[in-house]
Amino acid sequence: MDDNEISPYITMTKVRSGEKLQIEQKYVKIREGQNKLMAVSYQAPIYEMVELERFFEDFAPSEKIKFNIGGTGSIGVNFRGIIEGGQKNFSKNIDHKIILLEEYKCPKKDEYAIPKRSSKFVPKVAQKSK
Repeated sequence: MDDNEISPYITMTKVRSGEKLQIEQKYVKIREGQNKLMAVSYQAPIYEMVELERFFEDFAPSEKIKFNIGGTGSIGVNFRGIIEGGQKNFSKNIDHKIILLEEYKCPKKDEYAIPKRSSKFVPKVAQKSK
């Protein structure tokens, strides 16, 4: 493969362990949902689906993954879960899962909310000086 060719695979890498999973793009459809949620619809043969389930087996929600489409560069995402696909009229050797991912974004300094002071507590040391 040349450096300027796009790979036919989508690669997901666990940030903590470095474990990788490659799935073929021909089995994948990606849709953007509400609140920056991305739905990765994966319809593939059962033997490939087993690899996907094993990869996410003990994965906690909000755990970070690097998501790379065709070798074009990794983006950071948070894993949100896997759900069963709605279509069940496939042949016996095809399964459908939907992987929910959320784009990971580190907030900028000005995006942090300035907390309002909710307590009227004044330490005794400060009261004596008045």
